[in-house]
Amino acid sequence: MPSNSPREKNAAPPLPEPLRVPVADSHTHLDMQDGTVEEALAKAASVGVTTVVQVGCDLRGSRWAAETAERYDAVHAAVALHPNEAPRIVHGDPDGWSRQGARRAGGTAALDEALAEIDRLAGLPQVKGVGETGLDYFRTGPGGKEAQESSFRAHIEIAKRHGKALVIHDRDAHEDVLRVLKEEGAPERTVFHCYSGDAEMAEVCAREGYFMSFAGNVTFKNAQNLRDAVAVAPLELLLVETDAPFLTPVPYRGRPNAPYLVPVTVRALAAVRGIDEDALATALGANTARAFGY
Repeated sequence: MPSNSPREKNAAPPLPEPLRVPVADSHTHLDMQDGTVEEALAKAASVGVTTVVQVGCDLRGSRWAAETAERYDAVHAAVALHPNEAPRIVHGDPDGWSRQGARRAGGTAALDEALAEIDRLAGLPQVKGVGETGLDYFRTGPGGKEAQESSFRAHIEIAKRHGKALVIHDRDAHEDVLRVLKEEGAPERTVFHCYSGDAEMAEVCAREGYFMSFAGNVTFKNAQNLRDAVAVAPLELLLVETDAPFLTPVPYRGRPNAPYLVPVTVRALAAVRGIDEDALATALGANTARAFGY
């Protein structure tokens, strides 16, 4: 009988049964997880997760991602300013409600300076993606939306100029994310990280050739919209990720997430698609390599 003690709830979930066909975790944050990089990679490899894409959310995290990818063959980097980072830089306020805050914070010049560093990092060979960037309207005011969109457009330009994948964070902003991509012209390889739309949006993404990456929340009881999207998305555009340490899949929801739990989500995706686990893993591995160009 499972324990409900606080220690059990905070404990790392057990190793899942290994995959027979190796896959990649297309989006993780090793710098936010317990333990060393070596431990995380070894644990992941032991269950068939042989590659990870380490994603930066700010300048410090993006530099760390690039440095880590240079040291480990199993790690590729993506660099960016998270959507909520843009209003923090411009206004000194992640929600962007206070326009007066721009005088106290760095203003647009500071955002331009930060983007210039992302541009420099994006040119490094071990950096395979520009992201996570995009729009996040969950708790964002008017000033924040303006700063986010300006940053998003700049990231799109950086990704295209360097020939890197664009990794999108889209929270409560589907229509505007798709609009900006259309207005700017999406990079050749565009990934919707932690896909959060429905089946109708998946059909739009499919027409545009956008990759859709699914995380552990596809296993949540209230996530039928995600399972509907998985069912209609073309197999060749599907990716899998952890977004660890967040979004730990059921039955371990609420406990720490890490790349070694990818097999749990792979099996959930295979069940939704009604296809063999090995066939799905084969597609996921090939798709991730194609999406990130490694």
